[in-house]
Amino acid sequence: MLIKASTPSSVLLVCLGNICRSPTAEEIFRQQAAIAGLAMKVDSAGTGDWHIGHAPDERAQRHAKAHGYNISKLKARQVTADDFRNFDLILAMDAQNLADLQVIKDGITNTDNTLAKLSLFSEEDPTYAGDDVPDPYQGDSHAFEEVIERIESSSQAWIKSWKTT
Repeated sequence: MLIKASTPSSVLLVCLGNICRSPTAEEIFRQQAAIAGLAMKVDSAGTGDWHIGHAPDERAQRHAKAHGYNISKLKARQVTADDFRNFDLILAMDAQNLADLQVIKDGITNTDNTLAKLSLFSEEDPTYAGDDVPDPYQGDSHAFEEVIERIESSSQAWIKSWKTT
């Protein structure tokens, strides 16, 4: 397999609080990229500041662990302007996150057009194309399981889009 020239060397995964969806996506994406032989920096952040410094939600940790993903050491942080300079691709978990990221990006002075590309996390996924990854925070166990299923699917779709035979 060949890797396309457009394959990013760094990906930031973003949700609202960085305690459910994006830390889960960070670990799933990191593992799937490594399995695919892609060397890339993977991180996560939130558009909001409510949970800065906190570990992921215990329910998210429990469900991730049941699927072989350990997110217990991750700490929530908020997206910064530097993230747009330090990452090649920023993937938003839902349309509101994407809109919030676009506002931040639009406010950054950038004369050389090198800021990160923004996209919806499900954009490359034929199963969930254009769909939001639903926030499980107010939900039950099923909501957390659905998030893992969607994240695994969309992560695989992005990685497949960067590899050619």
